[in-house]
Amino acid sequence: MVEIDSLVKDYQSGVITVHALAGIDLKIKKGEFVVILGPSGSGKTTLLNLIGGIDIHTSGSVRVNSREITKLTEKQLTEFRKNDVGFIFQFYNLIPTLTAVENVELAPQLNFSRRTAFQKSMEMLKTVKIADKAHNFPSQLSGGEQQRVAIARALVKEPKIVLADEPTGNLDSETGEHVLKEMLRICKEKGTTFLIVTHNVAISKLADYIIYLKDGQVFGTSKGG
Repeated sequence: MVEIDSLVKDYQSGVITVHALAGIDLKIKKGEFVVILGPSGSGKTTLLNLIGGIDIHTSGSVRVNSREITKLTEKQLTEFRKNDVGFIFQFYNLIPTLTAVENVELAPQLNFSRRTAFQKSMEMLKTVKIADKAHNFPSQLSGGEQQRVAIARALVKEPKIVLADEPTGNLDSETGEHVLKEMLRICKEKGTTFLIVTHNVAISKLADYIIYLKDGQVFGTSKGG
């Protein structure tokens, strides 16, 4: 599903070059639930952004589903992000003036009629067990409920890969564990590849595969559990 070869990402900070990623090599299989662990500044979010086509690499290559995204045009990258990737962020990023189902509908409305988009959105809200709050606004939902809506929004377009950046960072431990188990269940039922960036070592117990980053490099991998 994901093949990364000699991936480098540099940033300029004045006259100083910051090596966010210093030559990463990785392979992630379809349907795996993968966790990336590492301290702040280790390059976790940068790696996620490059896999998702949000950021531009300095050198090396990233292939997702046999497609080398590091060679795509901006228009092609937009299509890639729209159709192939689901993003889940720490801060939910729900639109406060839209209900839960309206937030989820934003993605399928790009490819389907309003009626079909609504049906798909309701089905996905049922999948993450928040359909009973479909017509509530984000301010009427708890943090865990908002994150379930964000997960539904990411999954409703049936992406090949889901990229999650600290998806439980704003949740208490019990709610965070429940949300992660929902993500794991969907991963196994639908064969969707999940790649989760976190500081939380406890999350690794649920992973198929753990990647350890430090100073922009992979310094170890292990099986989860």
